[in-house]
Amino acid sequence: MSTLDTRFHQLHQQGLLILTNVADATGARLVEHLGGRAVATSSAAVAWAHGYPDGNALPLERLVSSVEAIARVISVPLTVDVEGGYSDDLGRVAEVLDAVIAAGAVGINIEDGSADPQRLARKIELARTVAAKRDVKLFINARTDVYLRSLVPAEDRVAETLRRARLYQAAGTDGLFAAGVSAAYEIEAICKGTILPVNVLGFDGLPSPQALQALGVRRLSAGSGIAEFLYGAMGGLVQSFLATGRLDTRDLKAFTYGEVNGLLK
Repeated sequence: MSTLDTRFHQLHQQGLLILTNVADATGARLVEHLGGRAVATSSAAVAWAHGYPDGNALPLERLVSSVEAIARVISVPLTVDVEGGYSDDLGRVAEVLDAVIAAGAVGINIEDGSADPQRLARKIELARTVAAKRDVKLFINARTDVYLRSLVPAEDRVAETLRRARLYQAAGTDGLFAAGVSAAYEIEAICKGTILPVNVLGFDGLPSPQALQALGVRRLSAGSGIAEFLYGAMGGLVQSFLATGRLDTRDLKAFTYGEVNGLLK
């Protein structure tokens, strides 16, 4: 068992763990350089970086190469977003999970989407088995899309989230990612309704990190938000350069070549 897996579990018991999700090794190294206690990937950002859409489309070899590259340049725990395991075939899911763990991940996000929650429960059980064979204490973060996909009426979302939390906990998950919840009273109800460390997604209008911690949240994720901003900024720069031949950076500040290259030395 590595020390990184143990450390990652401990980080969920030490206040609020803030994870700034990245797409690649240089982004991961930057997060660590700026004080990130762990690094997380965004499935969308990784897929976009390879020219694929988010949604179980990224080939396994591209995912694995990204995880290996990130693990090579950081010394903090790495958790990888594996969407729904990139398949509903459990044999294929096992292959994906084993490859990601072998590449350096000590945590995963795995999601239910709009499928039967029992399907994710089986994948969680499988992840625990696969990780044990690698002697890794994998932190499994079960993402439920009750809020993101509006799977039940608004008044039933807390109860349905907690029902799934119990199911996923019984299957062996270590954390609950209630992606999309933003109202303080609902966040508090979810945190009080489960013993699992609760993860929320950094939407606009979310309570402050201090308030989230007081409500019981243990993990805050950026999701694909950073990548969305970066591509937007790139689009603005490209549009300006095509039109004027000048880089209109306005309030943006570019890194120098030396700053970026220095991160990887």
